[in-house]
Amino acid sequence: MNRNIKVTAVSYLNTKPLLYGIQRHPILQQIDLSLAYPSRIALQLQEDTTDVGLVSTAALLTIPNATIITDYCIAASGKVASVCIYSKRPLAQVNKIYLDYQSRTSVKLAEILLKHYWKKEVLLLPAPENFMDLIEDTTAAVIIGDRALKANHQFEYVYDLAEHWKAFTGYDFVFAAWIANKALPETFIQQFGEANALGLQHIDAVIAENPFPEYSLDTYYRENIQYVLDEDKRKGLNLFLNYLKEMA
Repeated sequence: MNRNIKVTAVSYLNTKPLLYGIQRHPILQQIDLSLAYPSRIALQLQEDTTDVGLVSTAALLTIPNATIITDYCIAASGKVASVCIYSKRPLAQVNKIYLDYQSRTSVKLAEILLKHYWKKEVLLLPAPENFMDLIEDTTAAVIIGDRALKANHQFEYVYDLAEHWKAFTGYDFVFAAWIANKALPETFIQQFGEANALGLQHIDAVIAENPFPEYSLDTYYRENIQYVLDEDKRKGLNLFLNYLKEMA
């Protein structure tokens, strides 16, 4: 490839440790790095306007030649804290849920759990810009990312989707992975993995760079988010993809 490799990542707090390493590793000289929200990155990979994206795992089924590169990801083994259904009433009383437009994976995970785990039929609606203001009475919402961390103390009922996936399946859940839409040099993939690992070695520095009073980033990075794509997570991911295929 006679040009820099285009890499796109999400700009959420959960990605900061990985970006910290990438931005301080020599690999930065080989890439053009940009930021977007997950569903936008999936579109860029589909349209071939980027080469690698830290993208929602649901996009694996929609991106031509999709391949996961590196053993680093955004995952959880139980509570993730930043992908939840928020409500002012118990879920049993909810009849309408707005779905955060920024991540297809989180939306599909909510749909799977509602159907197969909670066995509950509700009206699912695409979320408008102001959807957090619409959480009232029997209307709830799936909220993801940094604004979910801020919402954890604003609503009486919080249903953490990764926590309930673990209870339902016994597996960890992989929200996002580094996905390429074309073959890339093995040396690049190796160095890119090293860059990810570098960031995870400096969690304290990442926390210091990203003040966030609404939630403990020490808890978030060390307990909620898991970054290594191990065999258990791959099994959980394969199960999730199988559910998606059944829903298609």
